[in-house]
Amino acid sequence: MSPLLASSDDLSLLTPIPLVLHPAAVYLDSLSESSQSTMLVSLNAIARLVTNGQCDAMTLDWAKLRYPHTAAIRTALKKRYSPTTASKMLCGLRRVLKEALRLDLMSASDYAKAVDFPSITGQRKLRGRALSESEITALFQVCRDDPSRQGIRDLALLAILRGAGLRRAELVALSVNDFTPDGGILQIRQGKGDKERTVYLPLSAVEIVNRWLDLRSRTRGALLCPIRKGGAICFRHLHSDAVYKILAKRAGEAAIESFSPHDFRRTFCSDLLSNGVDLVTVQKLAGHSSPDVTAKYDRRGEEAKQKAVQSLSIPF
Repeated sequence: MSPLLASSDDLSLLTPIPLVLHPAAVYLDSLSESSQSTMLVSLNAIARLVTNGQCDAMTLDWAKLRYPHTAAIRTALKKRYSPTTASKMLCGLRRVLKEALRLDLMSASDYAKAVDFPSITGQRKLRGRALSESEITALFQVCRDDPSRQGIRDLALLAILRGAGLRRAELVALSVNDFTPDGGILQIRQGKGDKERTVYLPLSAVEIVNRWLDLRSRTRGALLCPIRKGGAICFRHLHSDAVYKILAKRAGEAAIESFSPHDFRRTFCSDLLSNGVDLVTVQKLAGHSSPDVTAKYDRRGEEAKQKAVQSLSIPF
């Protein structure tokens, strides 16, 4: 891999600066905890690209980047990553440079030139998959057939994923006080970008969650808790990785193809759209930043488009 450094003068990029004046540190601090780790990986990759592996995100002097650097970064990212991933990484780069400007580490002119590179556009096949109704039924059934406390908890976990389409981080952050049985209300207090929203569970999901709470007790604390091998409930939040393990276990028991927690979210959005719920309502329930993001979850395909036009009246 050839370095992106343009000259020996660019070794100034390696000069460490205090964290309080570090644009990458300031930017990362503005993100939610789950987003911080993801974006740090992206910034580390960019830093290594531009210095040929000599720096990471916290040791690179981002304020020294100029247009030749950012243009080369864009080219390299476009070659190495999917359009979606590369675009997100470039968004992080722009945000870090914006913080460098705000911290008076870059002039307005240098900043404007450094971020004046084209966005990366392109389409790719949607990741993940939507679960079928039969697969969802099989998952719920294996939990119902499990007489242990884990079976009841996992049934509640599935009911929330199916009924509310939460992100994994949002699911594990739920507390008992976030759930109101009357109306099936869930308050999402740690959504993406630290945004709060209110979602609602179907009545059947409310009954399942209430059954779990009758077992767990309704004392304050995590809504979904770890359970020891002996059956003792630990009143703390599940780790996000535990959700993966629970779903993998239940998928194996149900003899269905493996899937990710986010696939339940994809299924939630797609099924609502297929049932005729308008795009903006689905966007608000999912906590997406715009309807355009929600539209990417629409998996109805050509059959749905063909069916839609049949409702149009054409006079003879």
